[in-house]
Formats: sequence, structure tokens, C-alpha cells
Amino acid sequence: MSKSFYITTTLPYVNAEPHVGFAMEIVRADVIARAKKLEGYDVFFNTGTDEHGQKLWDASQKEGKDVQDYVDGYAERFRGLKELLGISGDVHFIRTTDEKHVRAAQAFWARCNERGFIYKKTYQAKYCVGCELNKTDSELDEKGECPIHPNRPLELIDEENYFFKFSAFQEPLLAYYNAHPNFVIPDFRFNEIKSFVESGLEDFSISRLASKMPWGIPVPDDANHVMYVWFDALVNYISTLGWPEDNENFEKYWVQGMPTQYCGKDNLRQQSAMWQAMLMAADLPCSHQIIINGFITGDKGIKMSKSIGNVINPYDVVAEYGTEALRYFLLRELSSFEDSPFTMERFRESYNSGLANGIGNLSSRILTLSEKYLDECPEIPEHSISKEFFDTLYSFDIKQSVEYIWEEIQSLDKSIQATEPFKVVKVDQEKGKEIIKNLVVRLYNIARMLNPILPETNRILKQLIKENKKPEVPLFARKD
Repeated sequence: MSKSFYITTTLPYVNAEPHVGFAMEIVRADVIARAKKLEGYDVFFNTGTDEHGQKLWDASQKEGKDVQDYVDGYAERFRGLKELLGISGDVHFIRTTDEKHVRAAQAFWARCNERGFIYKKTYQAKYCVGCELNKTDSELDEKGECPIHPNRPLELIDEENYFFKFSAFQEPLLAYYNAHPNFVIPDFRFNEIKSFVESGLEDFSISRLASKMPWGIPVPDDANHVMYVWFDALVNYISTLGWPEDNENFEKYWVQGMPTQYCGKDNLRQQSAMWQAMLMAADLPCSHQIIINGFITGDKGIKMSKSIGNVINPYDVVAEYGTEALRYFLLRELSSFEDSPFTMERFRESYNSGLANGIGNLSSRILTLSEKYLDECPEIPEHSISKEFFDTLYSFDIKQSVEYIWEEIQSLDKSIQATEPFKVVKVDQEKGKEIIKNLVVRLYNIARMLNPILPETNRILKQLIKENKKPEVPLFARKD
């Protein structure tokens, strides 16, 4: 029986068009999913859309639309990322408005409540609608605003809500962190969440009054309240598996499948502390690993954000450059864990140097030599890809894995310059053919490594090599 593996993105909010920040997250998760499949794992890859909460209710009312119609439209744009970004064909797409998710969220609530971790009280708080989180004064900037959503006024909440006993999980969380030293990657984010938990945990609100904000999952046995969006949305990671009805699926992928979650650094607290405490409260296994991305920034180093309006739409980029070009930039040019800038000028330069003048030009030169001087594709031996490549991949430093491939591309290019097979074959045919055969084999091994990174480029290259054909058109035409 094959080993199982579970990986998920966060669920993006459907209050605007997709942007490259989420494209980066889902492409990175796709790389890990593809690599695990190559190793023979039975992979469950989850993504989807987060469709409840104050932001969506306000946006739909502002546009005069039915809220379900509003989220339906954007959800389809996010569903379209599967094809747009070349995401694995069997990826699962969960919407938090799906009936199975609604049932699971209510079952999860009931389970936490039965175990004594939910209570009701009246409270006052400063609330950032952009983050969908309460904010303490220490988390605000000098203007008293949320630094992630500047110029967006905080809302003052004064009402009766249900609360989750987050404070009960300080010691259990710290014990779990201690027992799982690679739980959060990278290390500096792990240290950040450990410090947060060590400083003490406050119970958090998990409901809203339906009379004020009706767009949410009804609280079990209390029609006056709907679930707070974060409590509802986090349950998607197991509702997508059919929990609580499908115990076999849950056991296979969540209990045994090393559940791995990608998220942005603004999700660190929710994913690595709040969600883990919720799982403990429901007496369910915690996640295996949480991988934290940095932000994508714009021209002036400001986080790319839908609320700020400085986003780049992946649909626009793919329309001009293609899927593989966007995957390449997201995986090679952006830091695996730190903030990174994305501008179209930088994108164009990277495309021309790394793709058009890199793998595109190299493959054309080698395959032209092969078609001209070899009668057929040389025998491709079984090749064990370098351990270094997989080590960086499974430490989630995907940028380093891609750098490794491009070092091989540059090395192969230098070999052509050094051996000059196009000259040797004219004076010593056998020696020249041997040089060309070696180049073809090395190119094939590069294509193998490209499998999880640029799957379509991998497919085309391997096909051309086996058919002993040069490309009829450039793999990546130069853009001026």
C-alpha cells in the first residue's frame, strides 16, 4: 500500500480577483505535491476559497449584490487558477459555503463545546475587518491603525459573543512545539510563534450576532449567532477530507499523511497556534508542519494587497508570458521565506535571462545538434537526481532547488562552449557524436528535475529528446 501525504494552501478570501501572492502559495504547494507523487506517495492536495465574514458581507452590500452571487463569481476565478497555473489535475477545491463544510464546521463546534472549551460573554474590542482579527493596542501602529491594512478604520465591537478557551492551551501548545522541532518552517517564524504563546494567550471570540452580520455558518442550537470566519474557515483542512463522516479518508490523509500547510506570515498565529489549539480542543491530531511564506511587495516595498490596490493579477501575466514563465518567476526569483518584490520589469528581465536565453536557448542548441548528427535519441540511463536537490525541496527552500537546476543548465552551456561539438563532429564524427549524446543525456536529467517545477516544459523537453527533434518554435521566445 502506498504512503499517504496531505498538503494544503490557506483559503483565499473571495473579495477581489486573485493576485500573485496567492499564486505563489498554490504553486509552491503544487511543487511539493508533484514531488511526493514522483516518490510514489498517495497525495491529497487541498485548496479552495474562504467565503464568509464581515469583509464579504460589506463588499456585497456595497455593490448591491446578493452575497452568495457575489462570492460565487470570485470563487470561479480562484477555481480557474488550477488550469491557469498548471496545478496538479487532482487537486481538491473546497468552498466554505459547501454544504459538507457547513456540516463539518458545526460538528467541530459541537465537539469543542461538549468538551468545555466554548463559553459566552459580553466584551469590547478593536477589530480589523481586513485581517478579520481583534487587535490589541500593541499590534497597532503610531496612528492606531492595523499596519497590514493602513488607512482602514478599526471597528469597535461591544456585544455578546461565544468565546474559545484559547488560554487553556498555552502549555499544551508549548509542549507540542518542543516535541516537534520542525513544526514551523522557517526557524525564525517558529521562534516568533513560540514567543507569542509564551507571553500568554487570551480567549478569542468565535461568533458574531446574526442581526449585525448574518453571513456566516449558524452556531449550533443558537440562531442568534453565526460563527466567526476564522473558526469556520480553519475547519476546511479536515472538512475537505469528509470529516466527520469519512473516517477512512481522515485517518489516511490527516492522521497518517503528515498534514502540511502553506500560509503567509500574516497567518502564522491562526495556523500554528489557533488552529492547533482548536484541534486539541476537539481531541484531533495536530498538523505535521506549517510552512510560512513572506509577502510579495510592490515597487516601494509595500506588501501587495487587494485592499491597497497594488496587486498584479496572475491572469494578466499568463496571458502575455504563459503559465510556465509565471511558475518560474514565483519559484526562482522570490525568496522562499522572506519578503520579495514583484514588478513586471523585473519579471521580463528574469524571463529573458533565465528562460529565453537559458533553458530555451540551451535546449534548442542541443536538440538541433542531436537531430542533425544522431540517428536516434541516445539511450537514457536511469539517473539518481542529486540528494542536494531533494534536500532543499523537502526543506521547503524551493528557490534553492530551482537554483540548483539552473546551475546545471549553466554548467551544460559551458560544456558546449568548452567542447565545441559542432566543430568536433566535422573532423571526428564518432567523438563528436559521443559529446552530443552526453549533452542530450544531461539535458534529459535537467528535464527530470523540472518535473515538479515546470511540468509542461519537462513534458515537451522529454518528448523532443525521445523523438530526436529540435523545437519547431522556441520554448520561450524572447520578450523585448
